[in-house]
Amino acid sequence: MATSIDNPTLLQRVLPLFRGFDGWLVLFVLMLAGAGLVAMYSAGYDHGTRFVDHGRNMLIAGGLLFLVAQVPPQRIMAFAVPLYLTGVALLVAVALFGITKKGAQRWVNVGIVIQPSEILKIAMPLMLAWWFQRREGQLRPLDFAVAGLLLAVPVGLIMKQPDLGTSLLVLASGLSVIFFAGLPWKLVLPPVLLGLAGIALLVVMGDDWCADGVRWPVLHDYQQQRICTLLDPTRDPLGKGFHIIQGMIAIGSGGVFGKGFMAGTQTHLEFIPERTTDFIFAAYSEEFGLLGNLYLVVGFLLLVWRGLAIAVGAGTLFGRLMAGAVAMIFFTYAFVNMGMVSGMLPVVGVPLPFVSYGGTAMVTLGLALGILMSIARAQRLPVSGKPMVA
Repeated sequence: MATSIDNPTLLQRVLPLFRGFDGWLVLFVLMLAGAGLVAMYSAGYDHGTRFVDHGRNMLIAGGLLFLVAQVPPQRIMAFAVPLYLTGVALLVAVALFGITKKGAQRWVNVGIVIQPSEILKIAMPLMLAWWFQRREGQLRPLDFAVAGLLLAVPVGLIMKQPDLGTSLLVLASGLSVIFFAGLPWKLVLPPVLLGLAGIALLVVMGDDWCADGVRWPVLHDYQQQRICTLLDPTRDPLGKGFHIIQGMIAIGSGGVFGKGFMAGTQTHLEFIPERTTDFIFAAYSEEFGLLGNLYLVVGFLLLVWRGLAIAVGAGTLFGRLMAGAVAMIFFTYAFVNMGMVSGMLPVVGVPLPFVSYGGTAMVTLGLALGILMSIARAQRLPVSGKPMVA
């Protein structure tokens, strides 16, 4: 008579694939995904199939998370160099013969139309984590300089497109790896202090620097206009300042408890531009108020905390750096999106993870979570009959 060992059921075959999964990480992701589905149902109510598509994108991202989590971190590390070189090559192709839409040259046709900068959101921290893993135990200042060069090339190409939002995300993910690798504080503090001084000077001298005819070096005109609009949205209340003004009105009108699900007037009377994508946080705030915002903020903080906890427990330098970078990717996404919608940061087109509509961004987040889960599983799966951690 055949036993269950000889003829295992489908459930018995599948369950081992979930061994070592980090339950807290799954819980925090589900918290945010649930809020995203609720927000999308309301904000996308009259946007055709956006709610259904958003749910489908989440399922695709979840499937990608599951598949990548099955791959050991050592094998994931083997993809670092090819993925980085492919991404940079495609960025060069974009610069030479890319497709232009709405004044930006960000896409290239390789049989299908893709946006190569999205690849670098994952390829950049992978490449730098691989580099520092190779140099473990013998790091010198030159190694940090090489890492800076590896980061500067794709960031410069993305800024040239121009795409300030994506370039900031790639820059933040790369800098987090360099910082976690042990970049000395004496090299960190000067640029930070210089940046803070520049921001303070910009706030004080904003009226003069934003006067008609004044052009800033390095930045494109539209980037300069976004910063000037942030300083004073009323300069162009029906044009470039409209997004910020309407976003702040929606957030403020939500109060403490919000207007209620499906009851947001700013949202459903279509005063909020891009209410299912970049500005969905304003629509969410209007309906769920301060308490709803606190739920999101706590959810993201818990997700970042769990990512950093996984980084601390990782068994290799690559695992520590990559897990830390993924945690900071989620922090950067959430911080920049909430900051720009509430009028504290320039509008740069960064989605809110799990909440904003967008298939490419969701797939990127699923891949990042899959890598994080792979690193977490490597700590828990048995080695020589004993678990690596309790």
